[in-house]
Amino acid sequence: MRTSSRSEETRARLLVAARAEFAEAGMSGARVDRIARQAGVNKERIYGYFGSKEQLFTEVIAEALGDHAGQVGLPYGDLGEYAGRIYDFHLANPELTRLMMWEALYYRDQPLPDDKVRAAHYTAKVAAVAEARGHRFDERAATAFVALIAVAVWPLAFPQMTRLILGTADVEPGALRRHVVAMADALVSAPGFDDL
Repeated sequence: MRTSSRSEETRARLLVAARAEFAEAGMSGARVDRIARQAGVNKERIYGYFGSKEQLFTEVIAEALGDHAGQVGLPYGDLGEYAGRIYDFHLANPELTRLMMWEALYYRDQPLPDDKVRAAHYTAKVAAVAEARGHRFDERAATAFVALIAVAVWPLAFPQMTRLILGTADVEPGALRRHVVAMADALVSAPGFDDL
């Protein structure tokens, strides 16, 4: 195996191990020695490839969001079904929801290391929401996009609240998905929504 192939393989193993560790323990609780041990490498490799634990965290989130973008795609057509696709992805990939929650706890309202890249990504999604709704790109489209994400992810981000509110110990994912899609449809088509 060539050195560059081994290097890429080691880096990939570190990202897989780091995703699991950060999803479980967050930025502050994650330990580079556990990540290295899980990846089967010396912890100095983390610093060699990523520079710092914080940069590794940034890379893990960027990779997880890239997976999301690749599988969910841009909003188009039926925005309720788009919320359903977001729900499906987060249901199948719960570590992304946890990573995003840990990121929010760690950075709070401070800028993210990749703010500009992420903002550009979301700008494209807001433009697609505006197009799908037959509107121009503006604050209303951004509000609609935020609302769609909230409707799709909230039940999975806060399963205890979902269970308490719905009054059932085991909410069937298919039924919950149907409710997410219906709620997103109702939200973006509600009278007065465009005035927000």
